[in-house]
Amino acid sequence: MNQLQALLNDSLIRTKHVENAAIIDIKERQVCASTFGFNVPPENALNLIHAFYKNLLQVRRGGLYFKEKYYKCVRADEHSIYLQNPDGGLIVVKTKTFILVATYGVGMYPSVCVEAVEKL
Repeated sequence: MNQLQALLNDSLIRTKHVENAAIIDIKERQVCASTFGFNVPPENALNLIHAFYKNLLQVRRGGLYFKEKYYKCVRADEHSIYLQNPDGGLIVVKTKTFILVATYGVGMYPSVCVEAVEKL
């Protein structure tokens, strides 16, 4: 396990604020770390990168598909996107170098998930 995977596990998964998480390297355009069993397909990684750089207004209006599920946009700005569907939600946060994506399930508190991801 590399340091990024350990960070995801220690800061997010063990606190039970999110179900799964992954870190996407923006320059390399690929996932560089993820929690156990959380596979982010390459096309989904590219879609998340493009959501910030080319399609943020479109994501605000029309939501986003991630891993073959539709998520409605609840909040979006230049650094974070918060999306929901009936099964849970998706939090996406961008830094200069990385995009962090995390999922949460029904019964979890979305605001706590957002805070945990943004702090990380």
